[in-house]
Parts: sequence; structure tokens; C-alpha cells
Amino acid sequence: MTYENLDRKLVNALLGDGRASLRSLAEELDVSVTTVSNHLKDLEEDGIITGYTPKVDYDALGYDVTAVVQLKIEGSALPDVTDRLQEHKQMISVYEVTGDYDIIAIGKFTDTDGMNDQIKELLIDPEIKESNTSVVLNAASEHEQFTLEVE
Repeated sequence: MTYENLDRKLVNALLGDGRASLRSLAEELDVSVTTVSNHLKDLEEDGIITGYTPKVDYDALGYDVTAVVQLKIEGSALPDVTDRLQEHKQMISVYEVTGDYDIIAIGKFTDTDGMNDQIKELLIDPEIKESNTSVVLNAASEHEQFTLEVE
């Protein structure tokens, strides 16, 4: 039996059901449980699969205000500001980017007052030269993962 593309098929199966048992994965992929276990272990050790977490609907929990915050940073402070942003629990994504701004951060808040407080706290930072904040009106797609191509 050839195991060509088995890792990609295994990742795709887990994207469909992250709680699938080794036995059900083995049946779906038509390989032994040991083979699935070994490949899964390799994918974890190689950093391809970094964890198994639930998909949380933050809107359903009251975090229905999403803000996209763009920041211009002073000089070489980019890594420091990025690190500090990652420490804010409600900043769910932080990106260093090219273009007019240096950082784009996505935050989830329960209301605009909470968002406003967070943004004001950021603007006290002397290394942040400029900011632009957009409030998301409708999330057409969010936190989506895609299946891998299998040859």
C-alpha cells in the first residue's frame, strides 16, 4: 500500500472533525490505526498540527463587535508593539504587514465602549504614530480553514 498524500488526507479529515478517533480516521483513510497514529504524531512533531481547539462563536457569547485596527509604528518598535498587542486577550489576530500601516490587529469586544477603551489604551503608547479603526458590519467569512489539495 502507498501512503502518498496520506498526511494531507489526514489533515483534511481532522478539519472535518477535529475530535475524530484514531479508529474512525483509519477507517475513513483505509489504513491501520497504527499508521494514523504514527502520521499524526509526525504532523504534530513537525508543527503542522499545532493543537486541537474548539471553534467558538464569539458573537453568541456577546462579543459581537469586531474591530480592525491599523497602526503605524515609530521606527524599529514594530516587534515590541506586536508583542504587546498579542498580550491583549481580545486581540484575536495580530499581523505585521506591508503598505500604509505596519500592523493590523483584529479585536473582539462586547460593546463599542470596550472597543473604545482598548483603542485609547493603545494610543497612549508613544511608539504608535497613527491608527485607523474600522468596525466590521458583517463577517461574511471568519476563521475559515481550507482543505488541502490531494494529488
